[in-house]
Amino acid sequence: MKSSDAQILMVPGLSGPDESHWQSRWQSRLRTARWVGTADGPAGRESRVEALVAAAEAGDKPVVLIAHGLGVLDVAFAAPHLNGRVAGALLVAPPDPAAAPGYEDVPRDPLPFPSLLVASANDPGCPPTVADELAAAWGSQFVDAGESGGLDSASGHGPWPEGLTRFATLMARL
Repeated sequence: MKSSDAQILMVPGLSGPDESHWQSRWQSRLRTARWVGTADGPAGRESRVEALVAAAEAGDKPVVLIAHGLGVLDVAFAAPHLNGRVAGALLVAPPDPAAAPGYEDVPRDPLPFPSLLVASANDPGCPPTVADELAAAWGSQFVDAGESGGLDSASGHGPWPEGLTRFATLMARL
């Protein structure tokens, strides 16, 4: 699938990415990409999940999700309500649900769409064993990004070309 054939929904982390974050850069370059949920401040899990489900239902193209941080857990909560609208998802740097208030009970059922979970060996927000367990539970292909911190602009992942390559690989599978 080409990115132009999909509605790409960017699902941000808790406070949203800054302008140099790879998600912001990709959103400005991918013609069909738009933000969902709260990109500029915290919101409750329910409102973030509802916004994601509503955005997926609103389009007329297959949906591809690109989630970072807390947005990854939002995807897991939204998955049972997406009614076959999502073709696939790139899930990057999930936080440890045990340390994310309101997200401790994150679903661990297989996601109903293909997904790729990218995690770092030294992410301060999630031990690699937890990220690996989430990927296995969700049926996601796991990608070890090595020692890459939080895979955000603070860890030097502004443009993140390796991530864009992973996204292109996912799109080719869909």
